[in-house]
Parts: sequence; structure tokens; C-alpha cells
Amino acid sequence: MEIVYEYVKKRSEFGRPCNFSDRPADLHLDIQPDAELAACFFALDSRDVGMQCAADMSEHEVNTERIESESRGINHVEGGWPNNVNPQEIEHTMRFRKKVEKDENYIKAILKLGTQMEYSIKQNNTIDIYEEYFEEEQVEEEEMTDAKEQPAAKTINVFRDPNEVKRTASSLSWHPDGNHKLAVGYSCLEFQRAAKGMSFDSYIWDIENRNQPELTLKPVSPLVSLEYNPKDSHILLGGSYNGQIAYWDTRKGGQPVEMSAIEHSHRDPVYKVIWLQSKTGTDAFSTSTDGQVLWWDIRNMKEPTERLVLDPSKKENLENALTAVSLEFETTMPTKFMVGTEQGLVVACNRKAKTPAEKIVCTYSGHRGPIYALQRNPFFPKYFLTVADWTARIWSEDIRESSIMSTTFDMAYLMDGCWSPVRPSVFFTVKMDGTVDVWDFLFKQNNPTLSLKVCDEALCSVRVQSNGRLLACGSQLGTATLLEISPGLYTMQRNERALANEMFERETRREKILEARLREIRLKERSRLEQVKEEEVQDAEGEESPEELIARAEKEFFQIVEAEIMKWKKELDSIRPTEMD
Repeated sequence: MEIVYEYVKKRSEFGRPCNFSDRPADLHLDIQPDAELAACFFALDSRDVGMQCAADMSEHEVNTERIESESRGINHVEGGWPNNVNPQEIEHTMRFRKKVEKDENYIKAILKLGTQMEYSIKQNNTIDIYEEYFEEEQVEEEEMTDAKEQPAAKTINVFRDPNEVKRTASSLSWHPDGNHKLAVGYSCLEFQRAAKGMSFDSYIWDIENRNQPELTLKPVSPLVSLEYNPKDSHILLGGSYNGQIAYWDTRKGGQPVEMSAIEHSHRDPVYKVIWLQSKTGTDAFSTSTDGQVLWWDIRNMKEPTERLVLDPSKKENLENALTAVSLEFETTMPTKFMVGTEQGLVVACNRKAKTPAEKIVCTYSGHRGPIYALQRNPFFPKYFLTVADWTARIWSEDIRESSIMSTTFDMAYLMDGCWSPVRPSVFFTVKMDGTVDVWDFLFKQNNPTLSLKVCDEALCSVRVQSNGRLLACGSQLGTATLLEISPGLYTMQRNERALANEMFERETRREKILEARLREIRLKERSRLEQVKEEEVQDAEGEESPEELIARAEKEFFQIVEAEIMKWKKELDSIRPTEMD
């Protein structure tokens, strides 16, 4: 059926009709110029006048009454559950869900809502009004630009120790919300070489203001380690040189809110403190060169809640304990943690073990000096990074004999290192010659991707901002340098995660094959040595001792003598009858 649209309008509404035709022009009037009328006209002076098409406006300033604001916290809890159901208990919620799902009204409501939802989904899928065209091409162009760009870094700020007696910037911690603040812990780690009048203060710096610190922390002993609470950005936990643990609330000033009792604290400097993943956000643990790992609850810091002695013999003997200088905890593995020691060993532990002896699971050996940095890969927690002596090594939990990847031996001693939080294949190291090395093992394995000389003194600490763009380095003279790295070093490349995982697995398989081959060689060598020992024992059993040789020689001598005497007697007996005749 053909569709016809008919429009109706009166002829009068169109106006008078116009009829055009071709014809010559008609002259109706011709006015000739008159010279006498020229005297009646005079020229006016011209002037320029500006005209504005917009309406005239006026501007007035008024001081309104100031609004008083107040910050209040709100506790968000899960709602919608009956009073008799505890949403924290999985069994209660599962039982309630099963009960509701069997209800007929629930089934009818779901079926009714399902049709409406299906209609809405189909309607949304028909056209995407927010679709961005050619997005893939733009991403490819950006990736190509980043790939062509040479790795680089530039210094954007420098924070110096404001005291006359310079101290080492031993610990760095980024503010968890916004990363606009940097907490720096200052201490002198040279035993009994602290200068007189040395300040114990540590500082919180605003990265936009290097002239003066935003807040001064005043501990009773220099802070060797300092860490922001990831759940509450106002809380900081610090480990002191004298072994005490203290925490600060920036809303209450620079004095510590509470400290651990000296008799229940560490006996040596606290080299690392880490916040634990908990509901309250008040749990943490620390380690020191006294060979202990202590767990704390900042609500009651009179004594630790738990204690572990790093005794490899599992006898909890503090005299034989390994001295710890680094600590690692991954929130996705709440029961596992790792400790790096001065002996070059990484100790893997399990907090939920039944006995203290079972808490020490295994050890990883391969370094020739103290392990100053220990961190799991943020994308693949199965693999972890260690920085010690002259190398940085990447390990797999499955292989204990050796690392799966290692940097070449450097001329300068490595002091600290960490993974990039945004790229799985990038990590950073700092050295005693004042150099920062950026490693990208997908790009280079033998040499660092970027090596930058930051200062002339030794660099002792390094931390990366959560977005991976800014890098903070602490030096031996208390200078905290803020570096901005190029986008190619903090932008995730295409398929980088898959490629990094593939490389990790490939190197793990290779090390497993080498480990199996080495085990086979050791077994053959052991069996050969045992066989040699057995032959030596047999030879030793077949040989006679000197005493036995002398006794046997004497016996043989006397036997020969007796045989000669008997022979001589027989000869005499045969001669005597002949002489008588």
C-alpha cells in the first residue's frame, strides 16, 4: 500500500502571486541635476562613534556570610538483611538466599523483571551514544609514540634536611590519598658515629613546597622506618633506632600518640614496619636485626600481640636467630610474609602455622650480602624481587636453589629497589654511587633501560608513586630527590602483562630443568663417593696392621726355626747308629 501525505493551505496565505516575463524597461520619471540647489547643502564634520550591540551591564561585589563546614565520618555497613541474619557470616547469608530463592513471589518477580531488563539491555545494545570512534587507532598511535620516545627522567624537586648535622634519608613513604605528600624518616645508621647535637626529627613534605616541611615528627629516637596507613592517611607508623615502635596522628601534631614499651620492643634498630590488612586497620608488624618479627595493634602498644624468632634451627633460640633488614607482606596472601636477612637469605614464613617452628617454611639463598629490599611483583605475587650486594634478583616461590632472573654484577653496591606499581616488567634500583637504574626486562636484560646520576653521595632509599609517574630517592646526606620519568616507563604497553608472565614462566621452567639436572649430578656424585668409600673400607679390611704383620712374621720365623731343628734332629738320629757300628 502506497503511503501518501497531503498538505492543505489557503491560497491567500501564500501572498500575492508574482508573474515574471521578458520585456524592455519602462522609464516613469527622469530628474535632471539643478545647480542652484547645491548651495542649500553643507558638509557636516565626521566623527567616529563606537556602538555595542550587547546590553549594558554593571558589576558589584558582595561579601556573603561565611559557611562553617565540619568534617564527619560515616560508617558504611551492608544493609538490606533481616535482623536475625549476620551479613558477615557466609553460612547465614547463603541459608537466607536459598530460603528466598524458593519463594514463589521471588520467582515471579524475577521473571517479570527479567523481561523489562532484557528490553532495556537490547535497547542499550542497539546504539551506544557514548561510543568513541577510531579509539584503537589513537591508542596505537600513542603506543607507537611512547615506544619511539627515548626513556628519560628529570628532577622536579629536591627536599633537603633542614638541620645543620645532615642525616641519612633512610625511609620514604608516599601519602596514600593523592600522593601529594612525602614522609621522610631521617636517621644515622653508622653505629656509635652519630654527631653531637644531631636532631631526631623526621618530616612530612608537600611535593609542591620544598622550602619548609608541612609537619615535623618528633620521635624519642631517630626513625629508621616510616610508613603511612593505607586505610587512614592521617596515621603513620615508625620504627626507631632504639627498637621502639611509635605511631602518629597528623591531626594531633608532631608528637607520637603512643609508643611501645622499651622492654617489650626490639633490641636493635627497626629496619622495616608494614601495615597489615585487617578490618580495624590498626594491625602492623615489624622486624629488626635482633632476629625477631613482632606483631602490633596500635590501640594497645604496651606489648606485641605475637612474636617470631627467626631461628633456622626452629628452636626459638635468639642467639642463633638470623638478623633481618627487610620485610615483605602481600595483602592478597594474608597468611604469608617474607623476611630478608643480613646473611643473604630470604626466609618465607606462614603466620597461621600451629607452632612457632612451623612458621618458618623455607629459605632462599643466593646473595652474598644483606638483602636491603624485598618486594613481590604487584601483578604476579608468586614472583618477588630482592636487592643485595651488587645485583638485583627475581625469584619464583617454586624454586629455592637459585633465582630465575638476575642483573649483571655492578661496580657499585646496591642499596634499595622496588617494583613499578603500574608495569609488571619494570623495577627500580639505587646504588652507592648516587645512580638510579630503571630496568625493563622486556626491553633489555643485560643493561638498565635508563641510568641517571642523581647526586654525588650514596642513595639509600627509593619509592615510586602509586601512578608510577614520580620517583623519590633518599640520599646519605638527607636529600630527597623527586624525579619525573617519561611516559613510556609508566604506561602499560600492549600485551605487556601476558609477555611478562610468559617470560616468568619460561625462566621458571628453565631453572627447574637446571635444578633437576644439578640434582641428578649431585646424586651421581654422591653414589660415586659412597662407592669409593666402600672400596676404601674393603681395602682397609683386607690390609693387615703393622702389629699383625710383626706377629705373623715372628710366627713364620719360629715355624721355620722349628722345622730346621726337627730336620737337624732327624739327621743326628740317622748318624749315631752308624758311628756305633
